[in-house]
Amino acid sequence: MLAFMATAAFSMPANSTEKQNKKTAGTHMEQTAKENLSYATFGGGCFWCIEAIFSKIDGVQSATSGFAGGDLPNPTYEQVTTGTTGHAEVVHIAFDPGRISYLKLLEVFFRVHDPTTLNRQGADVGTQYRSVIFYHDEVQKKMAENVKKGLDKEGIWHDPIVTEITRLDTFYRAGDHHQNYFEKNPQQAYCQMVILPKVEKFKKMFNELLNDR
Repeated sequence: MLAFMATAAFSMPANSTEKQNKKTAGTHMEQTAKENLSYATFGGGCFWCIEAIFSKIDGVQSATSGFAGGDLPNPTYEQVTTGTTGHAEVVHIAFDPGRISYLKLLEVFFRVHDPTTLNRQGADVGTQYRSVIFYHDEVQKKMAENVKKGLDKEGIWHDPIVTEITRLDTFYRAGDHHQNYFEKNPQQAYCQMVILPKVEKFKKMFNELLNDR
């Protein structure tokens, strides 16, 4: 799977901390490449929810909230939320394939959001909240397609899966205040009403995957 090359495509949001963010990203790239990590990029509604879940999986080194799939370079959160840039809110995951497989990450992804609702997750509506898998290589693409097809055949959901499967071009990291949002704002209303129930559901379904963070 793609490791260093995928992260090298990082683009940072244009703001006052852009230079520092780029420096941090460069250090992160060197570290993760050395550790021989692999990468996955998923969108399934608000990235705060997806990040809160994947950051708790043993073998996941980092889960970074950001944007992918649009045409506007260096989009801001405010621009993406208009639904006009083409980007989806996503989480870019660095993981150790010796401890957690891409296949298992796909299983978690499909189970922790509704992959049958087009351009929405609950009250979050818009193309930026679409269900999407951004694959990093042909192996990931094939695995994602097979899992999607298999789940459709199982009929777990009444409606067909609408998850988009497309190649990752560029991942743009969201601002620092969007990173670890659930951990930093546990009492915030959205965290209590939307994120917490999803995290608790994940813990019950995938207890064996939990790390000690």
